[in-house]
Amino acid sequence: MSRQIFLDTETTGLSAEGGDRIIEIGCVELVARKLTGNDKHFYLNPGRDSHPDALRVHGISNEFLKDKPPFSAVADELLHYLQGAEIIIHNAAFDVGFLNKELERVGQAPLRQFVDSVTDTLAMAKEMYPGQRNSLDALCTRLGVDNSGRTLHGALLDAQLLADVYIHLTRGQDALLMADDDAGGANTPSGLSIDLRALVLPVLAANAEEIAAHEAVLAQIDKASGGKTIWRFSQRAEKAVP
Repeated sequence: MSRQIFLDTETTGLSAEGGDRIIEIGCVELVARKLTGNDKHFYLNPGRDSHPDALRVHGISNEFLKDKPPFSAVADELLHYLQGAEIIIHNAAFDVGFLNKELERVGQAPLRQFVDSVTDTLAMAKEMYPGQRNSLDALCTRLGVDNSGRTLHGALLDAQLLADVYIHLTRGQDALLMADDDAGGANTPSGLSIDLRALVLPVLAANAEEIAAHEAVLAQIDKASGGKTIWRFSQRAEKAVP
């Protein structure tokens, strides 16, 4: 069964190539569209101060990080955890760029060589909601995900919110029919599986008054088009056939 890992980082600034470093990594595991609780969270000593603008975003002080391990101390544990999973990130290019730079520093291959794939939810959201704001906060508001606790950015909290957002983004019309193989098919909020295949919908025929009103509207449309409506043309052709 495939694993999905929602990953977020906080950094000392915006430029991995310019020497900025990762100070926090948060990972949340999803299996069969369910949170497993098998999460990972690291605070890291970056060996440099955070840029003031970055500090205002994440609020993680340089003093707090002084006794935290460097990335090199957690790299093997992180890679083992991510091994073979689909990694899901909001604005993946940013986080993957920082992770690859950290991996390069410790002599490891780029992230994509350890994982099955990387999915960018920002790209997904832009395709689904073109021309709209698609930040994590905007998606939470649009999709009804509670982000009231997000006064500052935090890697683990953001990964948890992203998992919830992703479930909403990928929930199709067949959501009610999803089955939980481990629980005998119970996968709805009430704990019951709803199978709509047995549902028989009644056919309600229009009465004479409704048919007459419908024909009147069609006649008005046909008149306005100069007799060029397709359905009238088809009706005339059928009447002309002996």
